[in-house]
Amino acid sequence: MRRDLAALYRLVAHFRMTDLIDTHISARVPGPENHFLINRYGVLFHEMRPQDLVKIDTDGRPVDPGDPETTNRVNAAGFTIHSAIHMARHDLACVIHTHTADGMAISCRKSGLLPITQHALRFYNRLGYHAYEGIALDLEERDRLVADLGPHKAMVLRNHGLLAAGATVAEAFVNLYYLERACQAQVKATMGGEELVYPSPEVCERTARQYERPTAPAYCQRVWNAALRLI
Repeated sequence: MRRDLAALYRLVAHFRMTDLIDTHISARVPGPENHFLINRYGVLFHEMRPQDLVKIDTDGRPVDPGDPETTNRVNAAGFTIHSAIHMARHDLACVIHTHTADGMAISCRKSGLLPITQHALRFYNRLGYHAYEGIALDLEERDRLVADLGPHKAMVLRNHGLLAAGATVAEAFVNLYYLERACQAQVKATMGGEELVYPSPEVCERTARQYERPTAPAYCQRVWNAALRLI
């Protein structure tokens, strides 16, 4: 899990979805303890190594020995967001949060992500929205984060950024990649002011269901294996 998560950090850097030392990716550690791994605060994503990941419990306490100001320091806002999802959604092994320019742009639009591209239709009626409450330092926000995510695996954090998750690291990566690309396409499509073309609701739902077919996990793993060769 450490190797996969470190690789995911580097892939997010490769696709230019980082925000210096901020934003974060976490992964559940196999086992009954509800521990999860998150980045040591201050390490850039492109240089992330397995040993740079800090194992913490659901109270944010590092599990392994280390200096809380150096080797075991984690982002407090990252803990709030990720612990909320990991505590409530045991079906999700990996959670990614980003502050990309296009993701933030869509998070500011009242209409959110529009069903105008094939990539966006992956999330048709399958995308949560969470109202901005300030920097995520208040642990009471966790219940609202979980409620707004609902049964979905992706969410727009209003005025903030994007969140994507998955049952595996591979699925989380795929969900983030296509959510980001959908946001990029929407920003470009709406720049000219021309009227947009929308597929019918029936086609939108049919396309979303196609992404949920039984072969989806194998597809995610195939994408992941190919992406690893980039790094």
